Order: sequence, then structure tokens, then C-alpha cells
Amino acid sequence: MVTPKKLAELVEGESVMDAEGIEDVDRDCPDCGGDVVSVGYMPSVTSFVTGYKCQECSWSKIEE
Repeated sequence: MVTPKKLAELVEGESVMDAEGIEDVDRDCPDCGGDVVSVGYMPSVTSFVTGYKCQECSWSKIEE
């Protein structure tokens, strides 16, 4: 099972400072139609973002 921090690192593409819990979202992947999960995380000390990641393919998105 992937941890919130590991999921955040997959979305961000590099190490993150901290991450909150993983949540299911009411959203389908625009690429494959698969289920999407979200994780809130801090890529730096002054920033908090929400990352979205498809569970079926490599699609991801970051919302600041």
C-alpha cells in the first residue's frame, strides 16, 4: 500500500516535506477513465498543494 508521502512524491516528481491522508475523489481520470485519489502535501516550507493521481495510469495533476 502506498503512503501519503510516497503518493505526493509520485505526483510532485521529487521529495516532499509532509503529506496528509489519501482521499478518494468524485472524479474520473481524463486519460483512461480510472479512479482518481488526492493527497494534500507541502513541497516546500511555504507552499501547500493538492495532488491528484489516477490509480490506473500515470496521469497526475497539481492544484496550488
